[in-house]
Amino acid sequence: MTATVPGTVQISAAAVAKLAAQLASEDPDVGGTAGLLGRTVPGGRQLGARQTSLTSLPKVSAEVDGDRVFVDLAISVRWPASVPQVTTDLRERLQNRLGAWTGLTVAEVDIAVTGLVADQPGPRVR
Repeated sequence: MTATVPGTVQISAAAVAKLAAQLASEDPDVGGTAGLLGRTVPGGRQLGARQTSLTSLPKVSAEVDGDRVFVDLAISVRWPASVPQVTTDLRERLQNRLGAWTGLTVAEVDIAVTGLVADQPGPRVR
């Protein structure tokens, strides 16, 4: 016999953001964004700023308001994938799976595509 214990469960915005980043990373055409230095300073990559990568997690923030959640993502997209298709698929995945995992209603998903990333060519052989 199981007892029902009264109480509430609250899911933090940080936890929702981590789940959303993980869901976004499941798509091979979605990746993280460049570090600030690499975008604003020419040659920033040589100074140690990270570059846009399909293997890093996207930047995600979330706001939880009662039983609703609002998600903002900054992503890169693999070139030549269709940006509208990738973002539509990502939005639908977040609305369905994030809602199912958390029990929250995903009220809004805003996506900023900050870069396009071509597959890295293999090493040159001379």
